[in-house]
Amino acid sequence: MPCCSHLTWSTNEFKEWARQGQAALPMQSALPRTYLILVGYLTDGRQENKEKLVDGCLYVKDNTGIIPCELLHFELEWLESLFLFPSWSYIPQTDQSAAGYLEILVDPVPVNLVKKVPDSIPVTYQASAKTLLTSRSLCKKRSKLTVAGELTRCGPLLCIHHKTFFFLFLKCFASAVWVPVLVQKPSQLAWHHTLQLGRRYAITGLNLTSLKKSGQRMFVTSDSSCLLPYCAEQMREQSLDSAWQGESTQSSSLETAEQLSDILELRVEEERPRSTKESKIISYVGFVTKILNIQAGLFLLDNKVCLCLAYQQLLNSARGLRPGACVELIDVHLLQKPLVSFPFIVLGACLSSTVVLKSFSRLSTPYQPPASSGNLYLELLFRYNLGMPLYLWLVSLLETFEERFSCFFGRCQPLLRSMHRNPGAAEKFLVPLLRAAVPDTEESRDIYNEILERIHQCPLQKYVTLNPPCQAPSLSAVCRVAEQKSWEGFSPSQLLSPLEEQHMGTQELNRRLAWSYCTLSAGSFQPRLILLGVLRVSSRSSSLQLQDKSSTLSCVISHRDGSPFAHTALIGSLLQVETYQLVVERFLQTDFPSWEHLTNLEYVRQKKHSVYVQFYYEDVQVLHAAEGQIQKSLGRRNSSSLRKRDGGSLTSELETPEAKMLKLEDPKPDTHSDENCREVQSSARTTSCVSQLFLVTQKEGLMLRNYQLPGKDDGEGWELQRSFQATVLWLGRPRLWSHPREIGNLPELEESVSDGEEGTTRQEALLLFMGKSLRWFPFLHLNGLYRFIVPRCSDLEVFDKLCFPPVPVKFLSRSSCPLCLPVQDTWHLQHETWISRLPELAARSVLTGMDQRISSIPEVLSNSFTGSLVSFSGKIVERTLCASPKTEKPSVTVSVQKQKGSLLASEHTVKLSVSVAPGSPVVLDVYIASTYLQHLRGLLPGATILFQNLERKISRFRNVYCIYIASSCVSIISLPASRLPFPFSPAGENSSTSLVFLSSLQPHLQSLPQARILCHLSCVLTLSLQWVCSLCSSIFKEGRCTRHSPPCPSHTGVRQASARVLVEDGTGEALVLCRNQHVAAMLGLSLLEWEALQNCVQSRGSVSVQHGEATGTGCVEEPEDLIACYLRSLCRSPLICRPILLDFSLDRKPSKILQPGPLQLRNFRSDEVEFVSQVGPRLRLLCLNVKEVEQDTLSYLNSKRMRRTSSHC
Repeated sequence: MPCCSHLTWSTNEFKEWARQGQAALPMQSALPRTYLILVGYLTDGRQENKEKLVDGCLYVKDNTGIIPCELLHFELEWLESLFLFPSWSYIPQTDQSAAGYLEILVDPVPVNLVKKVPDSIPVTYQASAKTLLTSRSLCKKRSKLTVAGELTRCGPLLCIHHKTFFFLFLKCFASAVWVPVLVQKPSQLAWHHTLQLGRRYAITGLNLTSLKKSGQRMFVTSDSSCLLPYCAEQMREQSLDSAWQGESTQSSSLETAEQLSDILELRVEEERPRSTKESKIISYVGFVTKILNIQAGLFLLDNKVCLCLAYQQLLNSARGLRPGACVELIDVHLLQKPLVSFPFIVLGACLSSTVVLKSFSRLSTPYQPPASSGNLYLELLFRYNLGMPLYLWLVSLLETFEERFSCFFGRCQPLLRSMHRNPGAAEKFLVPLLRAAVPDTEESRDIYNEILERIHQCPLQKYVTLNPPCQAPSLSAVCRVAEQKSWEGFSPSQLLSPLEEQHMGTQELNRRLAWSYCTLSAGSFQPRLILLGVLRVSSRSSSLQLQDKSSTLSCVISHRDGSPFAHTALIGSLLQVETYQLVVERFLQTDFPSWEHLTNLEYVRQKKHSVYVQFYYEDVQVLHAAEGQIQKSLGRRNSSSLRKRDGGSLTSELETPEAKMLKLEDPKPDTHSDENCREVQSSARTTSCVSQLFLVTQKEGLMLRNYQLPGKDDGEGWELQRSFQATVLWLGRPRLWSHPREIGNLPELEESVSDGEEGTTRQEALLLFMGKSLRWFPFLHLNGLYRFIVPRCSDLEVFDKLCFPPVPVKFLSRSSCPLCLPVQDTWHLQHETWISRLPELAARSVLTGMDQRISSIPEVLSNSFTGSLVSFSGKIVERTLCASPKTEKPSVTVSVQKQKGSLLASEHTVKLSVSVAPGSPVVLDVYIASTYLQHLRGLLPGATILFQNLERKISRFRNVYCIYIASSCVSIISLPASRLPFPFSPAGENSSTSLVFLSSLQPHLQSLPQARILCHLSCVLTLSLQWVCSLCSSIFKEGRCTRHSPPCPSHTGVRQASARVLVEDGTGEALVLCRNQHVAAMLGLSLLEWEALQNCVQSRGSVSVQHGEATGTGCVEEPEDLIACYLRSLCRSPLICRPILLDFSLDRKPSKILQPGPLQLRNFRSDEVEFVSQVGPRLRLLCLNVKEVEQDTLSYLNSKRMRRTSSHC
């Protein structure tokens, strides 16, 4: 523990000393006092270990050991002398296994010190010495010189290529001439501790030398050199032929914290964003108040200034720089706001700066030495010659990286270690970012020019305030920011069309607002956001997750080639994703009376959201493979292995059940990893395992089923269990392996191919997944070859013993009744390959007798299709929320789901309109009840989905649709394009419409989603304008609902309009149903005319007009109703009959079901020309949009139609 000893102090003196130390940092405690006598030799460590690199540090030794020490005052005569240390402090390291160091508070008392008095010494002064340095020729035979002068600068200790040295600069007593002296002899490195700026020294035995690269000349010490204090009586000048006048060195004034604040206030007006600024060189004295990052060399002074020592080498391991210590900084660079997000002013020490420790800390603050090797902070700093802004950004990224993921891999796998040819996870993450941020023209750092040049140049001299190009925040921060962006500026009216919302009733209006989504990419954030996380899979949610110390983020992963994601080997790996879609599903519970109240957010009763991310596996970079975790478990438990496949990919095959549960089951990373690191290898355990290869032929969805978990009693406490099941085909027989490493590449298939199809052992089984085995749900897919591995097992009948029949034994002979096998929590699932990637012979031997059919959407829509359960794939073109059918029986899972807080109300059903491809006319509707949506992610417009085992149904209008049932399952094949709708919409973008003929629609009645025709409006058959109740849809008249039994409490009405018109295009006729704003377009009314007409209807409640087509039909005349007369005359006006461009869809619920009939001859008139054409029965269409056609557009479209007609003839 830390302590201090003051042999000559009284108790009151010690208390006053401790009190003064605590005054600066009240939250810290003072060093405890101990009463110990310390006696030892002062040494520089040269004689202890001759092979050890002498680093210039001082030590105290005796016959029991040696310990580093720091002194505020040191004399060279003290080396190798015995001392009594009356006042000292012992500071241990934070790592208990490593020794600490001593802080010598006062000068030691010598026991056997002998001083040497030098004789008269010939000396050369700076003016003459400078002439030697600047002469053209370097005389190698010149005798050694002695140079005297005032110490004007002392550089830091440097270690380059395993050689330690430093520079000092002596100035002439009478002028500004100075000369550099290189000190590199191991016996002379201790000079660095005794040199004091402003003192006068004489150095003997100097030689002249020059740098090979730049040719710069300097003096260098020899083995016989001595450092002596200058004494004029003992020095006699050694004259030279000429003298030299040089330039002065840079000077700086000493600043305090208050003076520094004044300087910064004056510089505020000069700041210009993104402009190159030049740092100011100052001197500063302050107290260390906090160690920001010892590995990065960052310290906080006076709680307001950041000191960066990274550009110097801390070879003394930063001993003495503890909170509470006082330091003097000479010729350091002042940088104001180098990084936008950095809160402190920065003082950067370059190689021309001097850092002097003025006093030691009196506090019991910890000491953690920086890493002497493998320090990634310094490695990247010097490799890319980073300026201060980029370095501070690098430090922030590394600090966040280590904080988020060190708990997963522990101290056994340091993520920030920089190793030769084996970069760690952090280095893999940062190197590409630094290469993109650092200009290619950036020159390497020349430390000798930085030290020796008269005109100072260093990386800290000029800088530009950096706005970080990217960020990698914690996952909790990602979810928080995504949530903020999804609700930022949100208005419910954004989700609705302004023309449609005016005609919606209360239920439809609030249902349309109940579910929406928002998609965000990396570029949606400023700066660009990079996702980092350890891939996990949770048995609670049965979903893939990215995890760090702060939180988890559910994810959906796909392959660009359309194959499902099944890489079990990636579990536990650290992933980096830069191209992704962050999806925020938004759930609103609202009770808006009508569209007029959408701006009043008081009607929003509850807001919830769900955040997940989806990306492609090809966009993932593995920063840290699960290999490290697996190998660690191998060393401890001998129960895991890692092998390479033919393709070279790493495959995690097995871990012990305990490790797997920690790894897969929502671990608490800040606790379990430390336990793993402390865990000691137990007694030898068996490493044998049993494996079974199988092929997935069918997979059912995740839902609540009437299953009971093993080990639970039936009866009390019974509840539905969340589970899923899969039908598989066993391939070969179970195999016993002495170690998982020995598992080969599909030996079962190799034997089946060599023995022929008769020798293949094939048996179906129904796998039941419950409890912790639910973690395998995201990895198990149709047509995938997998292997179950049972750890620490040697029983080849382990699978047979756990099987049980689903039906009585007498029915087991039927092939349709496979055995049921509950998957155990400790089993490991390993994906091998896909059946489509097997060699043809092996695939044929596996697929013999199997009927695996994936239908196409046109086949499902075909009238000749006979199957009741269908599987198909398609792209979602629209997602809408609709009311559940009233005839649907309430699900038994509804009550359970409500208890668990479902995000979507149970009375809702999602309708997915699925097509073969964008713009395809073939569309199939899929209905999914909200009770199944809890575990389904990625169902967004634009996504390609594989639907399995949906129930195919035909409505009474002969429309084919599918519903999601208990045996159904969906898989995400491809993700939506990055350009998703924004603002948020329940539906995707409408596909482009194509121009068609009415006669060509007959073969596609069941599948046409939207099309366009150029047609002629013949007449308006019916017209109805109503003012209805927003709650019950009854007639709303004079400000109240007309329903009396029971009375309706609503006080809000909405406008609704409908019309049925007859159109023809020369090839056929169609009845078109128009609603609301499309009625005004059909009638050719402007917005003002339409608004005035609807205002007149409000007092009447409703107005209807019918135009009879045959004898004996017509409307009920009301001559006194002016609105009805106006509408009647408008509908009969010849101005209504005009060419229009009509976007439409099929009326799938017509009032009269269309019966096929023979073609009939009909007369058509175009201007003055009358012609006859064969037409079929009138189609019934829904109007989507109406556009007026100009004469030029009409001529162009007619000519286009004529060309299409002639090409088909």
